[in-house]
Amino acid sequence: MVDLIGYVVLFPLIGFLFNGLLGAKIKSEKVVGLVGSGVVGLSFLLSSLIFFHLLGLPADERSHVVEVFRWISAGALEAHVAYLVDQLSILTVLMVTGVGFLIHVYSIGYMRGDPAYWRFFSYLNLFIVAMLTLVLADNFLLFFVGWEGVGLCSYLLIGFWYDRKFEKSTTSEAANKAFIVNRVGDLGFLIAMLLIFVTFGSLNFGAVFARASAFNVGEASIFWITLLLFIGATGKSAQIPLHVWLPDAMAGPTPVSALIHAATMVTAGVYMIARCSILFALAPTTMEIVAVVGALTAIFAASIGLVQNGIKKVLAYSTISQLGYMFLAMGVGAFTAGMFHLLTHAFFKALLFLGAGAVIHAMHDAEDIQIMGGLKRHLPITYKTFVVAALAIAGVPPLAGFFSKDEILWKAYDQGSWFLWVVGSLGAVLTAFYMFRLVALTFEGSPRHDPAEVRPHEAPRIMTVPLIVLAVLSAIGGFFGVPRSLGGGHLLEQWLEPIFMDATEIMLLPIPEVHAAEYVAIVVSVGLVAVGIYGAWMLYLRRRELIPRLVSRYKRLYTLLWNKYYVDEIYDASIIVPTLRGSEKLLWRGLDVFVIDGVVNGTAKLMSVVSHLSRRVQVGVTQSYAVVFVVGIVVILAWLVL
Repeated sequence: MVDLIGYVVLFPLIGFLFNGLLGAKIKSEKVVGLVGSGVVGLSFLLSSLIFFHLLGLPADERSHVVEVFRWISAGALEAHVAYLVDQLSILTVLMVTGVGFLIHVYSIGYMRGDPAYWRFFSYLNLFIVAMLTLVLADNFLLFFVGWEGVGLCSYLLIGFWYDRKFEKSTTSEAANKAFIVNRVGDLGFLIAMLLIFVTFGSLNFGAVFARASAFNVGEASIFWITLLLFIGATGKSAQIPLHVWLPDAMAGPTPVSALIHAATMVTAGVYMIARCSILFALAPTTMEIVAVVGALTAIFAASIGLVQNGIKKVLAYSTISQLGYMFLAMGVGAFTAGMFHLLTHAFFKALLFLGAGAVIHAMHDAEDIQIMGGLKRHLPITYKTFVVAALAIAGVPPLAGFFSKDEILWKAYDQGSWFLWVVGSLGAVLTAFYMFRLVALTFEGSPRHDPAEVRPHEAPRIMTVPLIVLAVLSAIGGFFGVPRSLGGGHLLEQWLEPIFMDATEIMLLPIPEVHAAEYVAIVVSVGLVAVGIYGAWMLYLRRRELIPRLVSRYKRLYTLLWNKYYVDEIYDASIIVPTLRGSEKLLWRGLDVFVIDGVVNGTAKLMSVVSHLSRRVQVGVTQSYAVVFVVGIVVILAWLVL
């Protein structure tokens, strides 16, 4: 059964080729949508069968390597196209194909009537192929192929509507921004791969991790390898300071936002750290950096989300913040908790984005929540499912986000880091506040749109069914990780234990026990979430007159948050503008015009002068040639005599 894993990647590849090559000739959107969605559904079904097959095997027999073909053999470098099927990869594959399938189905209705309908589905299928390659890769080189593949596909999908405006720029510029920022992180990943090969003599996961166990904790080579890998992760998973591309990725169609921000690209960095947990466990300094950057990212992005008015912009900063929680978990050695939150986040964040798409669809492409309100009467299914997702991401028990986020906060506290716990808890309050600000301004209260211009309506069933399925998963998904302190067996921890066992032993993490402090931490966390929800509800529904006063009183803080801490402006002033000016003055006017053009033009002028002088010798007069010959003979004779 495990040997069939290659077909999980092959099915969406076939869909990409079919729609990419024949889609423009096929006039039926139903055929394009059916093929594009069906191939991902087949991958999900097959990966489910493989999962249940592994579930029936003993824990020590669940890891398999399926080799497809020999890829590179050059000296000591051996790289195969081979898939690693174990507890970690199959769980992530289920998430990618399952949530990806629902997004594909939703897209059938959302993208209906688009002239490039076939191109959209071919891009989505290619995205799934790249993500599956990344997740299933048996070695760093194949992993990097998938890593770069999702970057390429994100560029294509963000700029899909390349002829449209996006805020102050265009969708093409937003796509370029995502592509360039990711290249910065990818450079770190590439250097890390070179160091891994030099240090361990292999790029195969099994060989590298086996040899890593012989290294001492804290060695310089491991530190630099893991730090560079983390730099790659900050780009792909939008951690500060390489987070600036993700909000602009909202330029793409809403299903793209759901796919990129929920189950695929942005989680690649988290998955990479989980896969390389042994290496990171050997580098405690890097782990501290990961945890601190994750915690700061969580509160940084959450604070910006408080004042955003674009419905997808709020969710974009929410994604950055939630990814920060995942990195916080990885940094404190809570690898299972990080993967748990990655899984639950895929459910409720995909639901939030798809729900936002339904709202935008109903509002005739309007995204500003300040002109919405009262939509729950027109979009009852979207409203109910959106509220479920908002409760889940806020961490309200017993929904999925409660279990995963609270486990991360408890692990941070249990490792003795008050700072990380306080920052994470504050981020949880802000999350609850901005999510229910979003719910209040979008669905509650009186309508603020012109009923003569906009008549909201519920999305078609092809779009609402995925919302309902994701709402169910957002509600019950957390029960796979109920902690022992609440009477559960933490099924996910049992499933992933063999993957992270070596890293846990290296870090000397304590065996989980039930502490009274854990109950206190849960009560405090839930209380803070309740405060955030109540504050948003009161401020934006009952006491709206206070908002202008608060904005006026804290104008500097509001301006700082509204301008996103001026990070883009700092990049413009310190990097982009100097690069452009330096390119113009040094590279263009200096190197290109003065040096290169000067050499080319100077050579032409020199040849012109030489040819002009030599032309005088070729005058066509016999007497002149005779004189030249005689002078030449005289010179030669003089040379020989003297």
